[in-house]
Amino acid sequence: MRTKAMAAALGALALTVAACGGDGGGSGGAEDHGEIKVWLSNNPEEIAWGQAMVKAWNADHPDEKITAQEIPAGQSSEEVIGAAITAGNAPCLVFNTSPAAVPQFQKQGGLVSLGQFDGGTDYVEERSGDVAEQYQSPDGEYYQIPWKANPVMIFYNKDLMKKAGVDPENPPLATYDEFLATSKKIVDSKAAQAAIWPAPTSEFFQSWFDFYPLYAAETGGTQLVEDEKATFDSDEGKAVADFWATMYSEGYAQQEPYNGDSFADGKAAMSIVGPWAIAVYGDSVNWGAVPVPTSQGTPAEETYTFSDAKNIALYSACENQGTAFDVLKFATSEEQDGALLETTGQMPMREDLAGTYPEYFESHPEYAVFADQASRTVEVPNVPNSIEIWQAFRDAYSSSVIFGEESVDDAVGAASDDVTELAGQG
Repeated sequence: MRTKAMAAALGALALTVAACGGDGGGSGGAEDHGEIKVWLSNNPEEIAWGQAMVKAWNADHPDEKITAQEIPAGQSSEEVIGAAITAGNAPCLVFNTSPAAVPQFQKQGGLVSLGQFDGGTDYVEERSGDVAEQYQSPDGEYYQIPWKANPVMIFYNKDLMKKAGVDPENPPLATYDEFLATSKKIVDSKAAQAAIWPAPTSEFFQSWFDFYPLYAAETGGTQLVEDEKATFDSDEGKAVADFWATMYSEGYAQQEPYNGDSFADGKAAMSIVGPWAIAVYGDSVNWGAVPVPTSQGTPAEETYTFSDAKNIALYSACENQGTAFDVLKFATSEEQDGALLETTGQMPMREDLAGTYPEYFESHPEYAVFADQASRTVEVPNVPNSIEIWQAFRDAYSSSVIFGEESVDDAVGAASDDVTELAGQG
């Protein structure tokens, strides 16, 4: 779910991005119809869904057939997509477009605004509701449709909690003080080597799975950048950073990378994960799930988190863009979103998810908490220099929070200045 190679790939991609803007132009037009090519994620469950979706479309559209394949192999899907944009041979649709990469793909001229299609903007906003605004580009257009989210929460191992003398059915984890006290019990009792073991490495995206979910929760849904300015040099941002700094300095989180899955291996009693983890850990770990903590213990029904979304974009090399847009709508219809939910357990980004698929959540109650959480998510900011912004933040976070090489306040302030400067370079 988290590709470490993505960092190097997107860093290289940033250096190759053309200076031209993404005007949505391409080799085809909004009225052109015919056969199209799409790329699917290499996740087995998503491939199964994608193949069934393609079969259903092709059965009713013999003159507009879809040819689907997995995203070609590479260091990361983002690298492969960026190279395809440069070569002019990108597919019409990619069902695995990272929101963090959209500003760069748009700058390359590789994406088509969905607003150029009749009813395109309305479709995006009506399907996803208020959350759609987070995926709007600075020019007011949508170059991606919010597709599926994996809202991250705290997974915990009930058996290890019990071993540490913590109530396994209701562990105290809602406030920072509670989380720290519980973490101390876990480590002191040697129930696990670490209470929680986020990757302490420097890839830009790692902050999405330690700092950012807690920042979203502490602020009630604030993005890292808003109105071209960094938001995290604040009491809330420093509170989150100080919490994690204490976790590291006390040894509750480890400074060394773990070569494997620390949660699955019982080396950590907790992990920050999305609903995909239910299928991964369900049979091997006696788990529970709670929202990420806040300083004062925000009620679960009010707690925000990071979305960890993957979206669909329509690429400008596409000749038959009219068909591509029709397929995009078909693939994100209520029926197909339900099939995606059933097949993958990932959350379609549509308004009132639980109310739309009540039978699924009645028969899969373990997913219901994630469906509720999916209504309160924060995405990475859709701003220029997105990758560079996250790398600047991660570098400051690593040196101060993880390794204690400089003060948190100094690092946060300096990173805020750097991020604001990068965000203003439209």
